[in-house]
Order: sequence, then structure tokens, then C-alpha cells
Amino acid sequence: MPFAIVQGTPIIEPPKDLYIPPDALEVFLEAFEGPLDLLLYLIKRQNLDILDIPIAHITEQYITYIEMMEGMKLELAAEYLVMAAVLAEIKSRMLLPRPPGAADVEQDPRAELVRRLQEYERYKKASEDMDALPRLERELFPAIAEFRGRETGGKPPEVSLEAVLLAFRDVLRRADMFADHRIQREPLSVRERMAVVLERASSDRYIAFSELFSVEEGRAGVVVALIAILELLKQSLIEMVQNDEQAPIYVKLAA
Repeated sequence: MPFAIVQGTPIIEPPKDLYIPPDALEVFLEAFEGPLDLLLYLIKRQNLDILDIPIAHITEQYITYIEMMEGMKLELAAEYLVMAAVLAEIKSRMLLPRPPGAADVEQDPRAELVRRLQEYERYKKASEDMDALPRLERELFPAIAEFRGRETGGKPPEVSLEAVLLAFRDVLRRADMFADHRIQREPLSVRERMAVVLERASSDRYIAFSELFSVEEGRAGVVVALIAILELLKQSLIEMVQNDEQAPIYVKLAA
């Protein structure tokens, strides 16, 4: 089975001159926020009792992780190395022999580390609980702004039939420029022209009234287009607006 197909050609063996840099692919499985987070992860992964930590075993795993980070060329924070030294010190204090009667007086070397781990675990659990809360009313707050005294513009004036005829007169004048004396039968359908007008019109923007006509079709073509537009107005499928009496007329699909 080919492991790749290049330009339709299956590649069964990798090229001999293919060079892959050693750092081309790096995978990070875990990310810890600090040495205490790493220690807590190692303890929980093995279901160990945090009050009775096997310090030797945990120290070996911690040092192994530090060496792995160095091998992956990660920047080690100083606190990781400090924690490694603390673990080594606790391990050495537990291995040193104690004089008789001093076991009851001297405190467990792990006590301070256990206290810090318990405190860190409480804060981490509290942060996770806070992060699980809904962000609304915590970080995001709904707001409603009222615009008092805001004046809204009135509806555009209704288009009168006289304004439609005046605009149509301009279309007829341009159509006469393409008129000829050839006698031929041209199939003109009002229904077909209504479909064309609906295709050109849009529901989210206005189109100029004159753009709905094809003056190249001559007088008969624009007359059929006007009848189609009036029929669409009659059926309330399109709307016409005009800003003032002398302004251009615009058409859009009815809502």
C-alpha cells in the first residue's frame, strides 16, 4: 500500500534524499503549572496517600520527568530545580539514622511538603469549581441601552402613477433609439417578464426602476415589462419607493 500519492503517482518507498529535521515534530502530552502541580499529578496517578508519600519513589519519578524535559530542550523554570533539591533533601533526611528517642521529638521531614500539597490542591479545586460556573453574570453581564428622544424617519412617500409614467417616458425615449422597421413576430409574454423582474429584484436592496427594462427590445418589449411590473404591484409581490417627487424610483421584493 502506498503511504502517499503525489500528483496521482503512488509513493511506496520514501525518497533517499528526504531530510527530516530532528525537531520537525514535537508532542507535548502533559503541561504542568509548577512543581507542586507535577507532584500532585504523580501522586494521584498512582493513587497514593498524600499523607504518607513514598518520598523515594516520587523523587525518582520527578527526576525522570526533569530529565525528559531537558531532553526535549524545554526551558526549565528554577522552581522545578528547587523542588528537586527539596525532594532530595527530604529523601536524605529520611535515610539518615536517628538516635534513640529522637523519633518522637523530630518532625516528619515530609510534613511541610504535605502541607503545601494540600493547600495547593484546595486552591486548584476551588479554581476548577469557579471555572465551571456560568460565565454570564460572572464575567459577562447583559446590558440594555435605551435611546430616549430618538427620532425615526417617516416612511418614504408613496409613488404616484404620474411619477411612474414620467419614469416610463424616459425609458420609452431610450427604447426608440433601438427601434427599426423590420417586420417580424416577437414572442412577448407578460408572465415570462414577471419572472424576469422577480429574478432581478432583491429583498434586501433596492433596484432602480429603469434597470428592469431592456431598451434593446424596443417599444413593445418595454411596454410588456411595464405591464409585468404593474401586475406584480397589483399582486403585492414588489414594492416601489421614491424619496421625493423628482427623485428616481426604486423597486424591491415585498417583505
